[in-house]
Amino acid sequence: MKIVSVKFHNNSNIYYFVNNNLELKSNDYVIVDTENGLQYARVINTDVKDNVDIPKESMKEVIRLKTDEDYDKFLKNLKDANDAIKYAKKKVKELNLPMKIHNADYSLDRKQLVFNFSADDRVNFRDLAKVLAAKYKTRIELHQIGVRDKSKIVGGIGLCGRELCCSKFLDGMCSISINMAKNQDLALNPSKINGLCGRLLCCLSYEDDVYTEHRKMLPKIGQKVETPDGTGKVVSLNVLKKEYTVDINGELKTYESNN
Repeated sequence: MKIVSVKFHNNSNIYYFVNNNLELKSNDYVIVDTENGLQYARVINTDVKDNVDIPKESMKEVIRLKTDEDYDKFLKNLKDANDAIKYAKKKVKELNLPMKIHNADYSLDRKQLVFNFSADDRVNFRDLAKVLAAKYKTRIELHQIGVRDKSKIVGGIGLCGRELCCSKFLDGMCSISINMAKNQDLALNPSKINGLCGRLLCCLSYEDDVYTEHRKMLPKIGQKVETPDGTGKVVSLNVLKKEYTVDINGELKTYESNN
């Protein structure tokens, strides 16, 4: 029994499924069994070796390679889901609900239609769900998402001038803390360290391990150290270069870490 990883068309997250007997290769399109019904997915890795937190016995299966009929259904579902978004937005306005619909997604078998929305507070959307169920004659789910998930779905251009990492390639939401910005000596200015979502930039995590390791090799600012030129106090660090600057009797000298 092999474990394969896949991605769905509207989500950059990676999901894991059991492949019992199919001959698969990367970028094959397959039909997988999920809690939300059958879904159309793209294979990323055909033999996952890394540790996966999900127990194998609880994983669902890859059902089959996609067929032309599956592909036609998938395209129709995309079109119908876009129409459903427009209808849902219209009803949200009519019902005067404080929420914003972002996307909708049919399961391949059309047994479920999921809408993702954002709102500042909890929203009583029962009347909306009834209207949508009456219109589309299938199970309706409305999921309230946070600001980071909203950015992932909507996309955009980050401070760096590139597409948002979360919507482009990140497999999931990484844990970011203000200590990462401090560790990298960044100015704690929200306009500099927050992304479009208003939360800390995902990219703060990319180099944090390197900064952490390099800092272990360096003295702390304010620490008194012995140097070839005498005793002085550390006044600044260049963490990436593993250099530190020392004030020795009013003269600043820079040294490299010996570690």
